[in-house]
Parts: sequence; C-alpha cells; structure tokens
Amino acid sequence: MKILQYLHEHLPQILQDIEDLVKRESPSQDKRLAEECARFLQGLMLERLGVQMTAIPNEQVGPHLKFLFGEGKGRVMILAHYDTVWPQGTLPIRAEKDRLYGPGVLDMKAGIIQAVWSLKAIHDLHLSLNSEILFLLTSDEEIFSNTSRALIEEEAKRCKAVFVVEPAAAPSQALKIARKGAAKYVLTVHGISSHAGNHPDVEASAVHEAAHQIIRLEQLARPDIGTTINVGVISGGTLSNVVADFARLEVDVRFKTLAEGERVHRQITGLKPVLKRTRLDIEGQINRPPLEPTEQSKRLFQLAQQIAAKLGFQLGGEEVGGVSDGNFTAALGVPTLDGLGAVGEGPHAHHEHILIAEVPKRSALLAHLLLSV
Repeated sequence: MKILQYLHEHLPQILQDIEDLVKRESPSQDKRLAEECARFLQGLMLERLGVQMTAIPNEQVGPHLKFLFGEGKGRVMILAHYDTVWPQGTLPIRAEKDRLYGPGVLDMKAGIIQAVWSLKAIHDLHLSLNSEILFLLTSDEEIFSNTSRALIEEEAKRCKAVFVVEPAAAPSQALKIARKGAAKYVLTVHGISSHAGNHPDVEASAVHEAAHQIIRLEQLARPDIGTTINVGVISGGTLSNVVADFARLEVDVRFKTLAEGERVHRQITGLKPVLKRTRLDIEGQINRPPLEPTEQSKRLFQLAQQIAAKLGFQLGGEEVGGVSDGNFTAALGVPTLDGLGAVGEGPHAHHEHILIAEVPKRSALLAHLLLSV
C-alpha cells in the first residue's frame, strides 16, 4: 500500500492545497473570480505535476481547463468542475477537529486536489499507467454546463472510462453509481386584468390558471418510480383587487430513465390552459440525461470495491437525485463512476465540510483505479 502511505505522509501538503484552492473563490457567474481561480489551478498543476494546462476560454464564464498525464493504451478521463454556488465572501474557511469547512470545499474543490495528488503519487512512486489520463476541469457545472457540455461529450467519446471526482454520497460515504436525470421548465401564463370588485372575471386570471397548472403538474409525477416534479418558484399578479394578467412557474423534474424523462417532457410541453380567457407559453427541456448503470460501469464499481477492501475500508454504491457532468458521459455509453471525490456533508449548505481523515484513502482509491484501467 505504497500509495496510501505516501498520501498519509503528504496529508499536510494536500490539506494546504485544498485550503489554497478554496480561498480562490469561484462563483459560476463571477467571471473575474473564476479566471483567477483558473490561473491558480494552472500554476498548481505545473508545480505539482509539471504539466501545462490548456485553457479554453469563453465569453460567459471562466475558462475550461484540461491536460494530459502519462502514457498508455487508450485514455481515461478525470472529470471535475471548479465553479461553486457560493457568492464571494459568504463562508469562512476553518478547520475544526477532523473537519475542514469552506465554500465549495466538498463540492468539489477537495476532490480536485485529491485527484491531483493521486496523479502525483503515481508519478513520484514511478508507477506505470495502463492508460493516458485526461484531466478536464470545467467552470459552469453549477449553472447547467451550458458552455462545457459539448466539450465534455467530445472528450468523453475518446475515453474508455470516466471518473468523476464529485463528493461521495452523504452520510453513507458511498460512490454514486446512478443519478437521476433533470429537466427545467418555465410556464408563463397570460390573462386579462380587470378590477376584482367590479369585473371579477376568474376565467381571465393568470394566477388562477397557474394554480390549475400546478395541480396538473403534480398529476404527471410518478414518485413510485422516482419521477418527481417540483414547482419551486411562482410569481404573478400585482394587487389583491386586480385580476392578474400574468403569472410564471419555474419547474424542476427528476427521473431515473430517459424514457420517463421524455414522457414527462411531452406531457409538460403539451399542457393547455384550463380557463377560457388565459394563454399558456411553455419553455424548457431535459438538460441532463440520467446516469443509468451499465454492465461496464458495474464492473468499474466492483473494481473500486475490491480496491477499497485492500485499502482497509468498505465501499457502497447509491443512486442519488442530484446531477453531475457524469450524466453526460454515461448517456454516451462511456463507463462512468461518480462520487470519487471527498467525503463530507453539506454541499450547497452553510455546514459544507470534508472529513480530513478520508482524504488519503479516497485519493489512494482513485490512484489505484487509474492504474487498473
């Protein structure tokens, strides 16, 4: 277990790298901060691994970054994102006993650093890879990967496996062997305004129509097979004594299979008004297909379990409702294993943290996977 010993010995440096990356705050939509974070990552990769990263700029968000490491037959991808959901300055960075807290430390900056040190352990211990490693870091995963999806899919098509260093499932610490797909919709309702006292025309109320549509949306859900529909935002109307001429619903849909996602998509986009004097506009689509297990991805998971057992811990696998960029690679048929990053709790929450003691083990797990594929 030379790799695990090496990583234990270098844990102070690994933690310092994690803290330094967390300090480079990188909200998805703050282009300046994201670019600063990307420059830090480029310098870190050069210092730790001696590799130059290629920066792929875009006008909307920070640059996407990639580099190749090692040699071998075929290519394996490590997939990560360095953007976070946190506005600048919203969380302190602090260590408390066995935990490290900070904005994006779990989702997913610690996973990035663990992957770097997995590669560094392989390099410094003079171990031979079977495959060339592509490390791809994107800057817009938290805002639906609009500028990175094509890049991810293009690169994944050249790979025989994808390892996603998103955090492990909490609190079980399991890998994420399946993820639901996701779709987003906006329903805009147009009505006819009037005085609610003098002309109380309920048939023209956009708000009343929106209420009907919420009931219809609820009826499309199939929680028994994992299909959930949530109206997370509703707005409309102006005053209580005015019949509303406008309302808006924002809808989140989750599903386990692409066929189920397509069913819901057809039904939502086919919705019609209930009230005679209202009009309904619908926008939206499936933005992430589900990560569905395949025989190849199951074999990858079994390999990870065998490696974990040799490293001295048990490794489970779970299906989760959240999505990642691994959804894209799995939908292409590329064997994908997710949740290989840090262990902790609270992604997107104020108690977001990693468990320090798990850092060497999870980094060693990834290193051995990279050596085995």
